[in-house]
Amino acid sequence: MSRTLRLPAQKPAASPQPARRTPKPSAAVEASETVRLNKRLADMGLCSRREADEWIARGWVRVNGQPAQTGQAVTAADRVEVAPQATERQGGRVTILLHKPVGYVSGLPEDGHQSAAVLVKPATRWRDDRTPRRFEAGHTRGLAPAGRLDIDSTGLLVLTQDGRVAKALIGETSDVDKEYLVRVHWAPNGPKGVGVVTQDVQRVFPVERLGLLRHGLKLDDQPLKPALVDWQNPEQLRFVLREGKKRQIRRMCEQVGLHVVGLKRIRIGKVVLGNLPLGQWRYLGEHERF
Repeated sequence: MSRTLRLPAQKPAASPQPARRTPKPSAAVEASETVRLNKRLADMGLCSRREADEWIARGWVRVNGQPAQTGQAVTAADRVEVAPQATERQGGRVTILLHKPVGYVSGLPEDGHQSAAVLVKPATRWRDDRTPRRFEAGHTRGLAPAGRLDIDSTGLLVLTQDGRVAKALIGETSDVDKEYLVRVHWAPNGPKGVGVVTQDVQRVFPVERLGLLRHGLKLDDQPLKPALVDWQNPEQLRFVLREGKKRQIRRMCEQVGLHVVGLKRIRIGKVVLGNLPLGQWRYLGEHERF
């Protein structure tokens, strides 16, 4: 016996509704937005984008169970997996804290000046380094500065093989502060002009210009973020910055009539230079965090 197909009753036409504002995209819509896989891995805090590309090329990353491809785009709904080899390799990478002397550049050698990385060798390792890690030749390969110090400056320089450290210190969203001690002369007519004051600079330096150092200056036509700036002693200022433009402190001081004669970085985040001797280095401890 045949069965009667019953169709659902037709609903009455809906009455017209007043116009509405465009609704905020739903989670489903947001989940469909794509981003490059290396950026997603970096945003997850697993590695830097460069490391992510290396992992992908080595076949250590899978998306939805399939080997990932360099440059691949993913959505929030995609399942991303990283092989244990990647984190094992990362665990072997080192971060080195160096007390950089004047006369060395932070990055690659330039203009006849050596890179500070040449100082990383067994003979210059601080004897009071408490980390149990044994020095290996591979620890000097691929070291990159995470925050530069110019050739005329000294103090704490971070050299790292770990992209996570680099991202934390110099990434676009980094808010790690850096502390400097800066010796200055009052030179409103330039360092070789008349009226240069080398002692008790605090006494002659206009208070309103100290306010400008804290907030109100521009570099390269871009406003600078607020900074902490105070007198450490009559010839030395203490700066705490959350950004690191090229020769920033020297250029800031020039704008307010000060000439920098000595600059030393003593802290990056929670890590301090401390008693690390000039020209020597130590490993970042396993439990130290910037």
